[in-house]
Amino acid sequence: MPTSTESHRPGTGYLTVRGLTAGYDAAPIINDISLTVAEGEIVTVIGPNGSGKSTLLKCLTGRLRPLAGQVHLDGHDVTAASGNALTKGGLGYVPQHNDIFPTLTVRENLEMGGYLLPKAQVGERIDYVLQAFPSLRPLLKRSGKLLSGGERKLLGIGRSLISSPKLLILDEPTAGLSPTLARGILDDNVTSLARAGVTILLVEQRAHQAMQIADWCYVLVAGRVELNDAPATLLARPDFGALFLSRGARKPPPAAPGRPLP
Repeated sequence: MPTSTESHRPGTGYLTVRGLTAGYDAAPIINDISLTVAEGEIVTVIGPNGSGKSTLLKCLTGRLRPLAGQVHLDGHDVTAASGNALTKGGLGYVPQHNDIFPTLTVRENLEMGGYLLPKAQVGERIDYVLQAFPSLRPLLKRSGKLLSGGERKLLGIGRSLISSPKLLILDEPTAGLSPTLARGILDDNVTSLARAGVTILLVEQRAHQAMQIADWCYVLVAGRVELNDAPATLLARPDFGALFLSRGARKPPPAAPGRPLP
């Protein structure tokens, strides 16, 4: 079973993280994290509350400078890059909170997603998003604050797609949604984006549902990647739920060597 210092598919990562350590006031929250997201994959990161998922995402999206390690996007070192530079480099990000502008209409939100694009391209990208998420079309004039939870999340994802990202990072996209809506977001919308060629890094508390659509899974426990493997392999472990999906997650037993780092 792969350990915290190992990755998969060496040399094929669109996003490659090596030895990432980060925290606040020089106190590490995450330690020596390495992961790879290959082009065209859905990769999910799961773990109990407090495992370091939010800190990891802050590093990957330019909101926190790491203490050590490197982040490469499409072969370029973006370890300390700004959010704008990452967007220009092909990264899209949908946060768990503040994912839309509630006082703006749906169309205005979509237009805001193209703030780095030439004006002539924004309309084309809005048409693309409306084809991907047709349920947003009749809502174009509606204020964001009047949307349902599921509509709001689709708008947040749609706004991020305006910039034509090659890699989309989704932070808890089903938070606050009913089980039916959550399954629709993951099974229908996220998987359809992957089929359309968008590489996806998914951080999700609904771990089993996320693993059902993912190509690869990383499990964070206490700031470290304790396991990474194909979801079916991890789910086959009889101790998996007790070890990694509870608030009192324990460190797993020693694992067999996995795939080596590139």
